[in-house]
Amino acid sequence: MTAANGEQGLDLVTRTGGVQAGIHSLVIRDAMPEDMAAVQAIYARHVLQGTATFEEVPPSIEDMLGRRGQVLASGMPYLVAIINGEVVGYCYASQYRPRIAYRYTIEDSIYLAEGQSGKGLGKALLSTLIERCEQGPWRQMIAVIAGTHNASSIGLHRSLGFAHAGTQPSTGFKFNQWIDVVFMQRALGPGNTTPPDG
Repeated sequence: MTAANGEQGLDLVTRTGGVQAGIHSLVIRDAMPEDMAAVQAIYARHVLQGTATFEEVPPSIEDMLGRRGQVLASGMPYLVAIINGEVVGYCYASQYRPRIAYRYTIEDSIYLAEGQSGKGLGKALLSTLIERCEQGPWRQMIAVIAGTHNASSIGLHRSLGFAHAGTQPSTGFKFNQWIDVVFMQRALGPGNTTPPDG
């Protein structure tokens, strides 16, 4: 069920189907400035402990606020997932590359809090992002996934219609290891079947 919150101008999505039992309510909405401390904490863990991002120094809350601002200034969504009042994941879309011919192609990013994988949360969050992006002018979404071993992210994207679009071997180096980069891609809306609007 989708509802608009007119008072704050937020798009709210409440999902219970497909989410593991024990999670009583999942709300997906636009990220607000007050959410960014929790978002920063989620991302910092991935930076310091994982290879899903190639950053090695966690950005500050101010940095994350600035990044959110850039996403919103581009007209793209930046979403948080909330369970029982706690931010447990976030995702956003961003410009894939800066050259003008790429303007209808965007990249998704999604991160979950510790202990939240495997519950259907990622699928609910990314599904909402795709739905929101299909309301805009964009026609392709790219997932740039660190590691051919990252089965959870590859599987998540595959389940939502992304297809493998290539692998760059040994492109990143983090935690004293070489890391491949997997590209996956899906069409948004009519994709390449019609010219873009405007």
